[in-house]
Amino acid sequence: MKNKLIFRPLVEEDYKIICSWWRWWRWPEIPKEMLPDNGKGGFMIQKDKTLIACCFLFITNSKGAKLEWLVSNPKYKEEDRKEAIEMLINSVEAVCKNMGYKYIFSIGRNKHLMETHKKLGWLVDEKPSYEIIKRI
Repeated sequence: MKNKLIFRPLVEEDYKIICSWWRWWRWPEIPKEMLPDNGKGGFMIQKDKTLIACCFLFITNSKGAKLEWLVSNPKYKEEDRKEAIEMLINSVEAVCKNMGYKYIFSIGRNKHLMETHKKLGWLVDEKPSYEIIKRI
């Protein structure tokens, strides 16, 4: 029997692992206090005990939500890696629809992730953008 991919909410223990993924991909570690629900406001795809990819979902008081900081396990090289990332994005979209949202916004620069979003029907602006953050 083929092991199947599971979509689940983030839990406290995921944060340290996510930080290691960010470091590997040369991203800054995002402080928990800057993330939804103190680092638990998002979702993970896993197979058995292997964590594959995750993202955070910022809930707003508008009709739009923000899917952000999507990152994957750099050591996971299985053939279903792409399927796992697509499942993550599609599943978050379903969560948003169930919550009454009409739009999902995200920022990205990774060409593979941008192509995945296009494949899934997202509008991708071809001009580069940058995250601008200030600790106050």
